[in-house]
Amino acid sequence: MVSSAVSSIPYLALSLTQDDLKKISAYKAVEYVESRVVLGLGTGSTAKHAGKLKDIVGIPTSTITRQQAVSLGIPLSDLDSHPVVDLAFDGADEVDPFMNLVKGRGGSLLREKMVESASKRFIVIVDESKLVNHIGGSRLAMPVEVIPFCWNHSLNRLVALFRDACCVGKLRNSSKTGKPYVTDNGNYIIDLFFERNIGDLNEASDAILRLPGIVEHGMLINLDTSLIVAGVDGITVKKKLRMN
Repeated sequence: MVSSAVSSIPYLALSLTQDDLKKISAYKAVEYVESRVVLGLGTGSTAKHAGKLKDIVGIPTSTITRQQAVSLGIPLSDLDSHPVVDLAFDGADEVDPFMNLVKGRGGSLLREKMVESASKRFIVIVDESKLVNHIGGSRLAMPVEVIPFCWNHSLNRLVALFRDACCVGKLRNSSKTGKPYVTDNGNYIIDLFFERNIGDLNEASDAILRLPGIVEHGMLINLDTSLIVAGVDGITVKKKLRMN
């Protein structure tokens, strides 16, 4: 059973852009960062707004995040040295009413999920445009990382799994080269688009991961999460609480 604790912090709305809202939610998230912690550093346009964090050890979730952290002078490590992470914060591409997430439209879903699932506490920072009625509700991509070998075969099998949701699958191409986008792990990404609700997320997750050639998908399900949402009316903070 899941319940939510909610608090709202108003601020003066002056034609705020989506980027402004990301900055506001990211700055709020930084308030949770204490000194001498191991911090999971998410990938994406929201995490970069968190500013310069001091007296921490960072676990980056992508090559881009590593480069950003190095430029800020943040000491870095990895899960081999720190298998338990004190806190991770990152953005999300979708958040449903039960605080299940879609992540990975930035291409780093596997490493993000590894770091965030190893964290004692996970804070998601979004603007209100990311809130959806159900996973896939934005009709934007739900990414799946696959090995390059016979990727089209994997695409067809993924689409077949979600035929009832009118699923369409596309291989992600690099905007710079026009060639297949390659993840930090040397894999490809297939983006799935749904016209209808895909139903039980645990069943969907299991079905995807049972397919040979599939590395990981972009859904984060049933993860203890704090959510910071910035909107035109202020900041809302929610916490997913598991009830025994």
